Amino acid sequence: MSTFSRRTPRLLALSLLLAPAVASCARSAAKPVEDQAPAAQLEKPPLRDTLPLATAQEQVSSARQNAIVLAARRVSPAVVSVNTRVRERVQPRTLWEQMMLPPGATQESAGLGSGIIVQSNGIVITNEHVVHGATQIVVTLPDGRDFDADVVGTDALTDLAVLRLRLPAGKKVSLPTAPLGNSDNLLVGEWAVAIGNPLGFYLANTEPTVTVGVISGTGRNIIPSSDDRGYYLDMIQTDASINPGNSGGPLVNALGQVIGVNSSILSTTGGSEGLGFAIPINRARRVVKDLLAHGRVLHAWLGVEVEPLQQGDLHRAADVRITRVVPGSPGDRAGLKAGMVIRAVDGRRVLTPLDWQAALLRAEIGQPMDVEVVSGNGTRDYRATPTDLPSESAQRVQALKDFQLITLTPGVRAERNISSQQGAVIVGLSDTARQLGFQEGDVILQINRVRIHSAEEAAQALQQVAGRGGVIYFERGGQVGVVQF
Repeated sequence: MSTFSRRTPRLLALSLLLAPAVASCARSAAKPVEDQAPAAQLEKPPLRDTLPLATAQEQVSSARQNAIVLAARRVSPAVVSVNTRVRERVQPRTLWEQMMLPPGATQESAGLGSGIIVQSNGIVITNEHVVHGATQIVVTLPDGRDFDADVVGTDALTDLAVLRLRLPAGKKVSLPTAPLGNSDNLLVGEWAVAIGNPLGFYLANTEPTVTVGVISGTGRNIIPSSDDRGYYLDMIQTDASINPGNSGGPLVNALGQVIGVNSSILSTTGGSEGLGFAIPINRARRVVKDLLAHGRVLHAWLGVEVEPLQQGDLHRAADVRITRVVPGSPGDRAGLKAGMVIRAVDGRRVLTPLDWQAALLRAEIGQPMDVEVVSGNGTRDYRATPTDLPSESAQRVQALKDFQLITLTPGVRAERNISSQQGAVIVGLSDTARQLGFQEGDVILQINRVRIHSAEEAAQALQQVAGRGGVIYFERGGQVGVVQF
């Protein structure tokens, strides 16, 4: 009883609070349909702009100005078309052409690529294969201005070239330049913008075009083929479309900074399939610096040859082993020995011989490299300081007016993978010597009956046979050839 009396006031109060609502619901349920609210009030209210039209348009316009748009706008003014004229020897394809074509017949063809203005004085970066063999180069800016250009220098090993625009003397010319970024801290998956002039022969426009993708991978090594002039190592991979004509143009990050130079694609059709590759801009910086300062690129050399530790049809190499160390080379002075297994270089893992070549491509002459090798159950570090390539530092000997020679030394032999033990390596040729069939890199082994041991001996022997003719035996690609002149 007492319990009930304590609860009664609360229940009564609750019922009084609910009563009006219950009554209202009851009356609503009992009310005829025609007495309910007008149908217009039950319909879905019309949509209303929450913002004035002008404000909405401003917001949409602002959203369109995204990072990709701003990045392309920042770099595009400095992206140029590189137009070339190339004169090539005509190779007979049929017996009829062999009979009818005159010896040394040539034909002229046009080439096209892209480039990047990196200095306001007219310095342009492009690919070596874009300007290879060019007899004339014209660079076109996005605003339509044309400039003749000269080749400052090229490097087939890295597929890079530096051009200098011929600016009018005594007249100030305003040239846009592209900001350069850092290719050492790229993130796989971040935005990548490729800018250039794909298939420019079919377009009258001078403005570059833009494609967008992501950084698909870094440190990518492409297995070289027999017709490759250089190495495509430690490359940036992107799925931003790169097509013929894009070569030499920039790969750009979302900040509007150049992070790479578009160079190659892997494709079964000849067009973009989402497998594009760019040369890291940090490597391009060094190439530009060397070409401007020295006229050539200083490539690091250790005198160490390697091979995969594990080889097989279905097995990937897990390490590389040193097969040879050239006596007196930087690797020899550092204590590296044949048979050692290399684990890493400067903290970066080495799994294949291409990883080793990529490490040498990154290395700088005179800057020590830390080579980590397997030792017992652990590892041991060796510090080696690379030097210039032996063929570059070797003394040049001029023979007649047609040959520039160096002596074949163990270092040059290892550098160029030459089979012969002695001879003179051709490092420069006249047009006359080329017409005889010689190429740079050929090793003169014998002239008539005289065996050649040095560049000086070759020069003397050539002087003796000048005007009388003779026979020259040489090595090329491991094979011995003969030229009669």
